[in-house]
Amino acid sequence: MTFGKGCHLHLIDGSAFIFRAYHALPPLTRKSDGLPIGAVAGFCNMLWGQLTANKGKSGPTHIAVVFDYSSKTFRDDIYDKYKANRPDLPEDLRPQFPLTRDATRAFNVACLEMEGYEADDIIATLARQATEAGGDVTIISSDKDLMQLVGNGVVMFDAMKNRTIDRDEVIERFGVPPERVVDVQSLAGDSVDNVPGAPGIGIKTAALLINEYGDLETLLSRAEEIKQPKRRAALIDNADLIRVSKRLVTLDAHAPVAETLDQLEVREPEAEPLMTFLSQMEFRTLTKRVAEALKVAPPAMAENSLTP
Repeated sequence: MTFGKGCHLHLIDGSAFIFRAYHALPPLTRKSDGLPIGAVAGFCNMLWGQLTANKGKSGPTHIAVVFDYSSKTFRDDIYDKYKANRPDLPEDLRPQFPLTRDATRAFNVACLEMEGYEADDIIATLARQATEAGGDVTIISSDKDLMQLVGNGVVMFDAMKNRTIDRDEVIERFGVPPERVVDVQSLAGDSVDNVPGAPGIGIKTAALLINEYGDLETLLSRAEEIKQPKRRAALIDNADLIRVSKRLVTLDAHAPVAETLDQLEVREPEAEPLMTFLSQMEFRTLTKRVAEALKVAPPAMAENSLTP
């Protein structure tokens, strides 16, 4: 199917699924060899839930799971302290990352990642391409950094809370519409990603300033007009750092993604590779559930297999 008007692209934030699964479930190991597998189990259940819940006319015509590549990105070249505060991955989570890629392919869903770019950049690029082609986009994520993409045919969906994040939701969260989210984030910074921003200015104050002056550059050019001394000084003294922050939080919607939209067309899972993967993971309950949906016999598994 050629992607165009009437098509609907679902983009799943794979990295977010992994971390949510890891923190939501107790530690699990594969019975046969002790391999940590809890995050993979949760990931598979969430992915299968998305695939089965979105069928028919309201479902996607095209779909992909997008992951962060493990190496540094262009943002590290802009600011060498970017994400420097993030702790190392838990040791039991590290070996599960490649398995979630294997899981995505086993479910016959496009699995995307790209060296030098974050998953968010890939999502931004595909969302732009899809809307320019006349289609609609649903981003399966609650990540605040993706909220700058909402609007013009793009919505987000929080799978954990089963709610849609549209323009009104973004305004409620940031105090500004999606097209001004980047300006607010540039001022407020982000301690998690180590985006500096302006000292002493949080989301509410940033939104107040952007709503008053219209956009970030206008605000910075007129910073001397600010009446509050500390706020005025924070803007004047940190103008260059604020601009760096904007480059860090702005998603690259023109990343060189190799896959085309047409290659992301929804495909039904193929029973044999999917059953093989799930049984190798020793996911007894999910294997039976998927086998029933695909109308095939589940493979035999040991009695002590996991139950996710």
